[in-house]
Amino acid sequence: MKVIFEEDTTVEKRLAKVITHPAEKSKWDRIQQAICASETQLTVIHAKNNRNMQIQLSSVVAFESEDRMCCVRVISGERYLLHKRLKFVEEDLDDVHFVKINNQTIINTRYITAFSATDHARIKVDLSDRSSYFVSRFYIKNFRGNYHDYST
Repeated sequence: MKVIFEEDTTVEKRLAKVITHPAEKSKWDRIQQAICASETQLTVIHAKNNRNMQIQLSSVVAFESEDRMCCVRVISGERYLLHKRLKFVEEDLDDVHFVKINNQTIINTRYITAFSATDHARIKVDLSDRSSYFVSRFYIKNFRGNYHDYST
């Protein structure tokens, strides 16, 4: 199969449009799986030995601000460091499942197990690694819109 890439400024930023001949319709599932399987890698620092290592972006539960760096928490419970400020991590993320919930935290909505309203118009979010975070009032509208759009 020949692949041709084209740019289209009218297409949303996080959207890829694949056009095939009608006879290729039976291959759409395999094409989608192949595209989704091309996993984004993230280079992080292992704090115990100060070495760089690669992790899969999909394994990241949360990014937490740590001064001029970020703490990266993965589903296995391990923590790594990333030499970027949280605002630059947010700009670089092109995965729709990551959403900023307060000034210090970006979470992966794939790992949300429950959320509930709390005092002072905030939302408490529980993640599958048994951690929990609070969505600040400023980010509630963004959280609700992103989580409900991509929770499937």
